[in-house]
Amino acid sequence: MTNVQYITDAAGRKTAVILPIEDYEEMLEDLHFGEVARESKDEPKRDFTELLKEMRESGEVDV
Repeated sequence: MTNVQYITDAAGRKTAVILPIEDYEEMLEDLHFGEVARESKDEPKRDFTELLKEMRESGEVDV
């Protein structure tokens, strides 16, 4: 992160942070994906190769 600014109290202790909206949005996205990963940890696992094949066949990805 660049351009992070801190708000301090009278004693010089950091009490808040100001950061660019892009960094904030990226942090929210990372938090969301972490939450999704935690929620799905007990779901059945699928073979990546098979999943990719299915996604290619359905047109969801083109890699």
